[in-house]
Amino acid sequence: MLEIFFLLQLCFMLVFCSCGVYKKNSPNTLEVVPYVDIEKYLGTWYEIGRYPNWFQKNCAGTTANYTLRDDGKIKVLNRCRENTLDGKEKSITGKAWIADKKTNAKLKVQFYWPFSGDYWIIQLDEKYTYAVVGHPGRKYLWILSRKPRMDENIYASILRRLVEQGYNPDRIIKTLQKQD
Repeated sequence: MLEIFFLLQLCFMLVFCSCGVYKKNSPNTLEVVPYVDIEKYLGTWYEIGRYPNWFQKNCAGTTANYTLRDDGKIKVLNRCRENTLDGKEKSITGKAWIADKKTNAKLKVQFYWPFSGDYWIIQLDEKYTYAVVGHPGRKYLWILSRKPRMDENIYASILRRLVEQGYNPDRIIKTLQKQD
C-alpha cells in the first residue's frame, strides 16, 4: 500500500512540475549552466537539501542514480528511506531526456507516461562534485552532491547564488544522510 501511495505522489508531482508558468525571455527567466557533459553527470547523487514537496514527505537518505540507456535517454532511479536512514526503502524508476541540446542543462524527466517534468541544472561544480537542480517556475529545488555530506562553505556559496537566482534559501530543508 505504501508503494502505491509513493508512486501516486510522484505521478502527481510530475503533473505539477510540468505546469509551471514562466515566460521564456522574461527578466525572471531561470538561467541554466552553460554546458553539461552528460557522461560526467551520470552516476549517483545524494540529496543534500530541497524545497519541501509532498511527494518526498518523510524521505531520508535520498539518492538519484542516472545511467545511460541504449536509446540515448537516461535511466533515473530515485531512492529514499522512510523517516529514518534505517526506514523502509522507497524507490521509483523513470527516464530523462535532453530538452536543450545546446547546453544539455535542460532535461525532461518522466516516471509515468504521459506526464513529464522540467529538470534544469542551474549550478554545477566544474568537477561535477555538486549540482543544483531547479524548475523554471522556481517551485522545486534540489541540492545534490556526489557524497552524502557537503562542505559547509560550499553549501553557503550555493545558497548565496540561489538568492541571485530568485530562490528563497529559507525554504530549503536539509536531507538526513549517512556519514561518509
